[in-house]
Amino acid sequence: MNLQDIRIETSRLILRPPQREDFDAYAALIGDEETARYIGGHLSRDAAWRKFLQMPGAWMVQGFGMFSVIDKSDGRWLGQLGPWKPEGWPGNEIGWSFRRDVWGKGYATEAGIAAIDWAFEHLGWTDIIHCIDPRNIASQKLAERLGSSNLRSGTLPAPYQDHVIDIWGQSLGQWQARRPSV
Repeated sequence: MNLQDIRIETSRLILRPPQREDFDAYAALIGDEETARYIGGHLSRDAAWRKFLQMPGAWMVQGFGMFSVIDKSDGRWLGQLGPWKPEGWPGNEIGWSFRRDVWGKGYATEAGIAAIDWAFEHLGWTDIIHCIDPRNIASQKLAERLGSSNLRSGTLPAPYQDHVIDIWGQSLGQWQARRPSV
């Protein structure tokens, strides 16, 4: 698989594997206490670099990872969203994080629909989950807009094993029956 060939376009967005030029915007996202609150906490720029490399690494090793979400109109990196399944994860996740200045504009829903379609079609997944902090109301609402429901409580592997999460999700059949439109 040539990563340069992976590209999804929606009406407003481009989803593609992460590239080096995405890092500055990613570092700003992960350096912001509010945007990083529910994804492991904010990090310094040098620590953000190491975390940023997780997604390109996942693409190289697993053949998938979260997409960089790019605004078609101006080329801005808005956030990341897509398939994610590290060792020990509770399921096939579609996860997300977006810059605070683009919250509430529908980008996550639009990107989420495209990424879920891609994961079911290209990865052969039969179900998806979203690991959401019980206090993260915005992510819960996004999961609902994507057709998922709260399935159970759970935990993540170390170093997050002491942090309880809600595991939201749905099956391929449920997605096909009630796929939202943008």
